[in-house]
Amino acid sequence: MIGYLNILLRLTIWFLLTADLSLANIIIGVAVTLLLPRVATSPGAIKDWLRAFWEVVVAIPQAYFEALEIMVRPHSAEAITMERVKPQRTPGLIFLDIFVITFTPKTIVLKYHEDGWYEVHRVTPRRDK
Repeated sequence: MIGYLNILLRLTIWFLLTADLSLANIIIGVAVTLLLPRVATSPGAIKDWLRAFWEVVVAIPQAYFEALEIMVRPHSAEAITMERVKPQRTPGLIFLDIFVITFTPKTIVLKYHEDGWYEVHRVTPRRDK
């Protein structure tokens, strides 16, 4: 099951990059997806994949809300924080985590540290003291 999710993720990325749903591009995308080497890691649990996809679904309305909030009340302060990567994440799940963080307008992942941390840039409202 996890292998199918990895193939689906790779194919989705291919279609997002090419923005072409012609028959030739679909055939090329499937070929590229199947020819890319597999990473020799332990397979992630199905519940981790489902949770990650749920986080993507939740991030869509959150992104709209944050975009409206920034337009109505501009944010002028910035902060760089370190967030811990959830334990035992496969490269595909790490990609989805980074995608969810970066998808919202107020946050972007600056760097993924191999020792298990994301460096996240956040835009926050200025707090007057």
